[in-house]
Amino acid sequence: QVQLVESGGGLVQAGGSLRLSCAASGRTFSSYAMGWFRQAPGKEREFVVAISWSVGSTRYSDSVKGRFTISRDNAKNTVYLQMNSLKPEDTAVYYCASSPYYGLGSGSGKYDYWGQGTQVTVSS
Repeated sequence: QVQLVESGGGLVQAGGSLRLSCAASGRTFSSYAMGWFRQAPGKEREFVVAISWSVGSTRYSDSVKGRFTISRDNAKNTVYLQMNSLKPEDTAVYYCASSPYYGLGSGSGKYDYWGQGTQVTVSS
């Protein structure tokens, strides 16, 4: 199994920044890529961004492209999500997830391990 622990969420004003972290442990060798998803109240969970552990390939959703940046530290088995120019519509619980599949899938079904989530609230 892979254990994932997110941190770094909080309350920020619109236009501000936050940095989320996701630390992976356990059978991390089984993980090809890591993704961030988010779920706002009353809405379905949506894909935000993904990154491969090996070469660092990335895939962003259109809603965050140019504002969010994903990175990884292979030595620490940790993935980061730098979120800039935050908007109230970015308010959600953010989850990191691990995928064993080649490619950077945007569907939640491509990910087999999930963190507990961290709340991000952007005030207007």
